[in-house]
Amino acid sequence: MDTILTFLSIFFQMYRNYKKVFRWILVSGLLLVLLFHFWSPWTSSGVDIRSKWSPVQKVLSKKMGDIIRGYPDINYHKKEEVACRLAQNACVCLAGEETFHLPFSSLLFPPVWAYNLQYAFLENHHDPEGIKHHRAQEYKNFQRRSYNPADVLIVAEANNPLQYPIQGVEVQPLKTIIILGLGLKQEARSSYTVNLTATLGTFDVAATVDRVSIKGEGEKDMTLSSPRLSALNRQLQFVTYTNIVFHPKTADPIQFATDGHQAFFTIKVGHRKVPKLYNSGYSGSYNITALVTIATKTFIRYDKLKDLIDSIRKYYPTVTIVIADDNKHPQPVTGPHIEHYIMPFGKGWFAGRNLAVSQVTTKYVLWVDDDFMFTANTKLEKMVDILEKTTLDLVGGAVREATGYTATFRHTISVEDGGEEGDCLHMRLGYHHVIEGFPNCVVADAVINFFMALTHKVQQVGFDPRLSRQGHLEFFIDSLGSLHIGSCSDVIVNHASKINLPWTKSDIQNAYEKFRYSSSGGHDSNELFYFKYRFKCMTRQ
Repeated sequence: MDTILTFLSIFFQMYRNYKKVFRWILVSGLLLVLLFHFWSPWTSSGVDIRSKWSPVQKVLSKKMGDIIRGYPDINYHKKEEVACRLAQNACVCLAGEETFHLPFSSLLFPPVWAYNLQYAFLENHHDPEGIKHHRAQEYKNFQRRSYNPADVLIVAEANNPLQYPIQGVEVQPLKTIIILGLGLKQEARSSYTVNLTATLGTFDVAATVDRVSIKGEGEKDMTLSSPRLSALNRQLQFVTYTNIVFHPKTADPIQFATDGHQAFFTIKVGHRKVPKLYNSGYSGSYNITALVTIATKTFIRYDKLKDLIDSIRKYYPTVTIVIADDNKHPQPVTGPHIEHYIMPFGKGWFAGRNLAVSQVTTKYVLWVDDDFMFTANTKLEKMVDILEKTTLDLVGGAVREATGYTATFRHTISVEDGGEEGDCLHMRLGYHHVIEGFPNCVVADAVINFFMALTHKVQQVGFDPRLSRQGHLEFFIDSLGSLHIGSCSDVIVNHASKINLPWTKSDIQNAYEKFRYSSSGGHDSNELFYFKYRFKCMTRQ
């Protein structure tokens, strides 16, 4: 007690002697806070990141229709053995027929079986039409979020004089497609010839056209010729490509040539993207309990964790809370809608994040630190709203410190090519642009340690378990190019006070800080940045 009184006496004596200096520091500090709050070097007009069908796409769609429907007056003859390999407009649910009967034949040659999921699921559902509508809406949102203009089919009309698709041609591994957009626009001559060459597939035709000669059907090199240009162009509408080398994600460079001219385009080879939809109900308003799971990692600070849980239950009594715990002597954390997972002692910060997120089954996961506290301003509905209405994968909020300062920790991240010695990482305070329609939200590359995200997207990126004591921006470096990230300043969580005089700290606080800030047992961050990320330099603001 005497020590505290002595400290206060010295402080007030200094304040009387240097009153003007203290006032100047206070005013300067307030001005700096206002400056950082209202100013950003990256301010720009709002950009709408809600997917829309652009006028350019409408023009492209019409042009493709015109190309596909060209030469309707020229007859063709269907080549059944090739056409049957093409994908149909709709798949059918049919079991394979048993062609012969021998003892144990079903063991040696197991038959193909079919199971009608639609019938099996909807048969006993209390609202089949409602669930079909909800699934259709979720799929529409998935398509909007996963849409990429670089995948749209675009055909370069003949300038050289070859016409060919410059992007948007895709085939599944070992499957067959028609190559849309092939054509030849040449001046009159006695004969017209084109040649196609592939590396990972073969060419054929789904139908034949009279007066067109074809050489190399079913091979990697195929030549088509005709005395009639219109007949040749009609034949090019039926050219197929079959992938013959299995690779789940690659591309085949195709050479398309005629006399004195050649062009190149690629056919992407890969499986169809399987959607990940969540059946979270289909009511008009957001059901946070069905949509969101709250995840956290705790170590030693059970008192802080209890405060967090109590604050969550005040506003969201039925939301599931997943807790990863790597304490040496774990204490029970019980209650409704709580999942408590025990880890090996001191396993670490990012390992705990991985465990917690791996157990989330809802569409969204909200990450919080164990020393945060919900308030009336912690509106999870706002985070869900922007994730549902934009193409963002992750949106951060704001954290209010005990001092009253509110932080968003927004950063932009870029990687600059650095040659053989490695690349350069640049991190800057700020953001890219404001999101139109959401005036309190911006697009950035890294946000604060309070964020909501699509669960499967975070699981895909993951958290490096080598970061056992400290780490945050490393997750966003891993997610660079994979996650579309935003930050909204109007969803706020409180941060428990960290202002403690050394002699007022509890044994729990001292034990936590001993592990939290100890260099022993932690991963060498220099190795992480130098070797894993192949950086030779890092600049940061």
